Amino acid sequence: MDNKPASDSPRVDESPKTDHAYDGIEEFDNPLPGWWKWLFVATIVFSPFYYLYYHGGTPGRSIEEGYGVALAANTRLQFEEIGELQPDATTLVNYMEKDNWMRVGKIVFQTHCVSCHGREGEGKVGPNLTDEHYKNVKTIEDIAHVVNNGAAAGAMPKWSNRLHPNEVVLVSSYVATMRGKMLEGPRGAEGNVIAPWPEATAESETTTENDSNKE
Repeated sequence: MDNKPASDSPRVDESPKTDHAYDGIEEFDNPLPGWWKWLFVATIVFSPFYYLYYHGGTPGRSIEEGYGVALAANTRLQFEEIGELQPDATTLVNYMEKDNWMRVGKIVFQTHCVSCHGREGEGKVGPNLTDEHYKNVKTIEDIAHVVNNGAAAGAMPKWSNRLHPNEVVLVSSYVATMRGKMLEGPRGAEGNVIAPWPEATAESETTTENDSNKE
Protein backbone atom coordinates (compact mmCIF):
# COMPACT_ATOMS: atom_id res chain seq x y z
CA MET A 1 0.00 0.00 0.00
CA ASP A 2 1.34 3.46 -0.98
CA ASN A 3 1.53 5.62 2.19
CA LYS A 4 2.90 8.79 0.41
CA PRO A 5 0.89 11.90 1.28
CA ALA A 6 -1.25 13.30 -1.44
CA SER A 7 0.19 16.34 -3.21
CA ASP A 8 -1.34 19.71 -2.40
CA SER A 9 -0.90 20.81 -6.04
CA PRO A 10 -4.07 20.73 -8.12
CA ARG A 11 -4.26 18.21 -10.87
CA VAL A 12 -3.84 19.54 -14.39
CA ASP A 13 -7.46 18.99 -15.23
CA GLU A 14 -8.46 20.82 -12.02
CA SER A 15 -6.37 23.96 -12.73
CA PRO A 16 -8.45 27.10 -13.25
CA LYS A 17 -9.37 27.82 -16.84
CA THR A 18 -10.62 30.86 -18.67
CA ASP A 19 -13.97 30.99 -20.35
CA HIS A 20 -12.26 30.90 -23.75
CA ALA A 21 -12.54 27.77 -25.85
CA TYR A 22 -11.49 27.33 -29.44
CA ASP A 23 -12.66 24.18 -31.21
CA GLY A 24 -12.74 22.40 -27.86
CA ILE A 25 -9.29 23.64 -26.83
CA GLU A 26 -9.40 25.20 -23.38
CA GLU A 27 -7.06 27.88 -22.01
CA PHE A 28 -5.53 27.73 -18.54
CA ASP A 29 -5.97 30.87 -16.44
CA ASN A 30 -2.36 31.13 -15.33
CA PRO A 31 -1.45 34.60 -14.01
CA LEU A 32 1.79 36.29 -15.02
CA PRO A 33 4.60 36.02 -12.46
CA GLY A 34 4.70 38.89 -9.99
CA TRP A 35 8.30 39.79 -10.92
CA TRP A 36 7.28 40.16 -14.57
CA LYS A 37 4.42 42.52 -13.68
CA TRP A 38 6.67 44.69 -11.51
CA LEU A 39 9.35 44.75 -14.18
CA PHE A 40 6.75 45.98 -16.68
CA VAL A 41 5.62 48.69 -14.24
CA ALA A 42 9.25 49.67 -13.65
CA THR A 43 9.86 50.18 -17.38
CA ILE A 44 6.83 52.48 -17.58
CA VAL A 45 8.04 54.51 -14.59
CA PHE A 46 11.57 54.66 -16.03
CA SER A 47 10.58 55.66 -19.57
CA PRO A 48 9.83 59.39 -18.99
CA PHE A 49 13.17 59.87 -17.24
CA TYR A 50 14.93 58.10 -20.13
CA TYR A 51 13.12 60.27 -22.65
CA LEU A 52 13.94 63.51 -20.85
CA TYR A 53 17.61 62.56 -20.45
CA TYR A 54 18.29 61.37 -24.01
CA HIS A 55 15.71 63.35 -26.00
CA GLY A 56 15.11 66.41 -23.86
CA GLY A 57 17.22 68.72 -26.00
CA THR A 58 20.50 68.55 -24.08
CA PRO A 59 23.30 68.43 -26.71
CA GLY A 60 25.41 65.31 -27.02
CA ARG A 61 23.18 62.80 -25.24
CA SER A 62 21.24 61.15 -28.06
CA ILE A 63 22.54 58.01 -29.76
CA GLU A 64 22.57 59.85 -33.09
CA GLU A 65 24.71 62.67 -31.71
CA GLY A 66 27.03 60.21 -29.99
CA TYR A 67 27.49 58.39 -33.28
CA GLY A 68 28.19 61.68 -35.01
CA VAL A 69 30.88 62.56 -32.48
CA ALA A 70 32.53 59.13 -32.84
CA LEU A 71 32.34 59.35 -36.63
CA ALA A 72 33.87 62.83 -36.64
CA ALA A 73 36.73 61.66 -34.41
CA ASN A 74 37.44 58.72 -36.70
CA THR A 75 37.29 60.95 -39.77
CA ARG A 76 39.80 63.36 -38.27
CA LEU A 77 42.21 60.46 -37.77
CA GLN A 78 41.87 59.66 -41.47
CA PHE A 79 42.63 63.30 -42.32
CA GLU A 80 46.16 62.92 -40.98
CA GLU A 81 47.16 61.14 -44.19
CA ILE A 82 46.03 63.97 -46.50
CA GLY A 83 46.73 67.06 -44.39
CA GLU A 84 44.46 70.08 -44.62
CA LEU A 85 42.78 70.39 -48.00
CA GLN A 86 42.26 73.72 -49.72
CA PRO A 87 38.84 74.47 -51.28
CA ASP A 88 40.26 75.37 -54.68
CA ALA A 89 38.99 74.10 -58.02
CA THR A 90 41.82 71.62 -58.56
CA THR A 91 41.39 69.97 -55.16
CA LEU A 92 37.61 69.78 -55.45
CA VAL A 93 37.71 68.26 -58.93
CA ASN A 94 40.47 65.84 -58.06
CA TYR A 95 38.67 64.49 -54.98
CA MET A 96 35.52 63.93 -57.02
CA GLU A 97 37.45 61.05 -58.60
CA LYS A 98 38.45 59.42 -55.31
CA ASP A 99 35.72 56.98 -54.31
CA ASN A 100 37.09 56.30 -50.84
CA TRP A 101 37.04 59.99 -49.90
CA MET A 102 33.72 60.57 -51.61
CA ARG A 103 32.25 58.08 -49.14
CA VAL A 104 33.34 60.47 -46.38
CA GLY A 105 31.77 63.38 -48.25
CA LYS A 106 28.56 61.39 -48.60
CA ILE A 107 28.46 60.71 -44.84
CA VAL A 108 28.91 64.43 -44.12
CA PHE A 109 26.11 65.24 -46.56
CA GLN A 110 23.73 62.65 -45.15
CA THR A 111 24.50 63.77 -41.60
CA HIS A 112 23.97 67.50 -42.09
CA CYS A 113 22.31 68.29 -45.42
CA VAL A 114 19.45 65.88 -46.14
CA SER A 115 16.86 67.80 -44.11
CA CYS A 116 17.05 70.68 -46.61
CA HIS A 117 18.39 69.14 -49.81
CA GLY A 118 16.98 65.60 -49.68
CA ARG A 119 18.79 62.32 -49.23
CA GLU A 120 19.93 62.20 -52.87
CA GLY A 121 20.18 65.96 -53.38
CA GLU A 122 16.78 66.18 -55.08
CA GLY A 123 15.83 69.23 -53.02
CA LYS A 124 13.31 69.84 -50.25
CA VAL A 125 13.44 73.13 -48.39
CA GLY A 126 16.71 73.82 -50.18
CA PRO A 127 17.23 73.73 -53.96
CA ASN A 128 17.75 70.66 -56.10
CA LEU A 129 21.48 69.87 -56.36
CA THR A 130 21.18 67.35 -59.20
CA ASP A 131 20.16 69.57 -62.11
CA GLU A 132 22.21 72.07 -64.13
CA HIS A 133 20.84 75.23 -62.48
CA TYR A 134 22.62 77.03 -59.63
CA LYS A 135 21.60 80.07 -57.59
CA ASN A 136 24.79 80.92 -55.71
CA VAL A 137 27.37 78.93 -57.67
CA LYS A 138 29.20 79.93 -60.85
CA THR A 139 32.36 77.86 -60.40
CA ILE A 140 33.01 74.64 -58.48
CA GLU A 141 34.89 76.42 -55.69
CA ASP A 142 31.75 78.48 -55.03
CA ILE A 143 30.19 75.31 -53.58
CA ALA A 144 32.79 75.26 -50.80
CA HIS A 145 32.31 79.02 -50.33
CA VAL A 146 28.56 78.53 -49.80
CA VAL A 147 29.14 75.61 -47.43
CA ASN A 148 31.64 77.66 -45.43
CA ASN A 149 29.76 80.96 -45.32
CA GLY A 150 26.12 80.16 -45.99
CA ALA A 151 23.81 81.91 -48.44
CA ALA A 152 20.34 83.39 -48.93
CA ALA A 153 20.50 85.54 -45.80
CA GLY A 154 20.99 82.52 -43.54
CA ALA A 155 18.52 80.16 -45.19
CA MET A 156 21.63 78.15 -46.04
CA PRO A 157 23.59 78.22 -42.75
CA LYS A 158 27.35 78.57 -42.56
CA TRP A 159 29.19 75.38 -41.66
CA SER A 160 32.75 76.67 -41.26
CA ASN A 161 32.30 76.74 -37.49
CA ARG A 162 30.92 73.17 -37.35
CA LEU A 163 32.85 71.20 -39.97
CA HIS A 164 36.53 70.40 -40.33
CA PRO A 165 38.02 72.18 -43.41
CA ASN A 166 38.54 68.77 -45.02
CA GLU A 167 34.90 67.89 -44.42
CA VAL A 168 33.93 71.10 -46.24
CA VAL A 169 36.08 70.14 -49.22
CA LEU A 170 34.87 66.54 -49.33
CA VAL A 171 31.18 67.36 -48.98
CA SER A 172 31.57 70.08 -51.64
CA SER A 173 33.18 67.58 -54.01
CA TYR A 174 30.40 65.11 -53.24
CA VAL A 175 27.76 67.75 -54.02
CA ALA A 176 29.56 68.45 -57.30
CA THR A 177 29.24 64.76 -58.24
CA MET A 178 25.44 65.05 -57.99
CA ARG A 179 25.28 67.44 -60.93
CA GLY A 180 23.53 66.05 -63.99
CA LYS A 181 21.62 63.25 -62.24
CA MET A 182 18.42 65.25 -62.85
CA LEU A 183 16.42 63.79 -59.98
CA GLU A 184 12.87 65.04 -59.57
CA GLY A 185 12.13 67.06 -56.45
CA PRO A 186 9.44 69.34 -55.06
CA ARG A 187 11.16 72.50 -56.32
CA GLY A 188 11.63 73.49 -59.92
CA ALA A 189 14.87 74.61 -61.50
CA GLU A 190 16.36 77.65 -59.75
CA GLY A 191 19.11 79.96 -60.85
CA ASN A 192 21.16 79.76 -64.03
CA VAL A 193 22.90 77.07 -66.05
CA ILE A 194 26.65 77.36 -65.55
CA ALA A 195 29.75 76.03 -67.31
CA PRO A 196 30.74 72.37 -66.74
CA TRP A 197 33.16 71.52 -63.96
CA PRO A 198 36.85 71.45 -64.94
CA GLU A 199 38.42 68.13 -65.85
CA ALA A 200 40.43 66.20 -63.27
CA THR A 201 44.20 66.40 -63.68
CA ALA A 202 46.43 63.50 -64.66
CA GLU A 203 47.89 63.57 -61.14
CA SER A 204 44.40 63.00 -59.77
CA GLU A 205 43.81 59.98 -61.99
CA THR A 206 47.11 58.41 -60.89
CA THR A 207 46.34 59.09 -57.23
CA THR A 208 42.90 57.56 -57.62
CA GLU A 209 44.40 54.34 -58.98
CA ASN A 210 46.82 54.23 -56.05
CA ASP A 211 43.96 54.75 -53.58
CA SER A 212 42.01 51.92 -55.19
CA ASN A 213 45.03 49.62 -54.91
CA LYS A 214 45.33 50.44 -51.19
CA GLU A 215 41.74 49.36 -50.65
